[in-house]
Amino acid sequence: MIFAIDCQYYDDTAIAAGILFKNWSDEQITAKQVNTINDIAPYEPGQFYKRELPCILSVLKSLDTQPDIIIVDGYVTLSSAQKPGLGMHLYEALEQQIPIIGVAKRSFVDTPKEAGILRGKSENPLYISSVGIDLEQAKEHILHMHGKNRHPTLLKYVDQLARGIVT
Repeated sequence: MIFAIDCQYYDDTAIAAGILFKNWSDEQITAKQVNTINDIAPYEPGQFYKRELPCILSVLKSLDTQPDIIIVDGYVTLSSAQKPGLGMHLYEALEQQIPIIGVAKRSFVDTPKEAGILRGKSENPLYISSVGIDLEQAKEHILHMHGKNRHPTLLKYVDQLARGIVT
């Protein structure tokens, strides 16, 4: 099972939404989980994982099925220096047992050029990073996800689920 997660923040509360699906090309989800997490850590520049990681772990603990791979909204590693990002901290929290793919909408300072992929007719890349899975394979998986636009259908859905736009 593939698991994608996204979080939305409101003051000291987060809505963390996760979806499960079987195949990279799926248009429909198999299951979803939405958790409200209160008293989250305040945002610290350069330490975003401290705020988001507990939210992700909360949703993962709520699942009946352990995923085979996880997609996070953000980076696994940051810049060409490969500094640990949210995805790497998640990988370590999961004792390096589940591969992580990071899909970021914006370039980070010194993001390697090879991280970018173009989907659909968009000229704006998505930035892919990974751990526990080869970067080229991770990029191929994201390229083959359902949808004709820049954002794969299910990644857009999980974003909207976290924002309360869809149910």
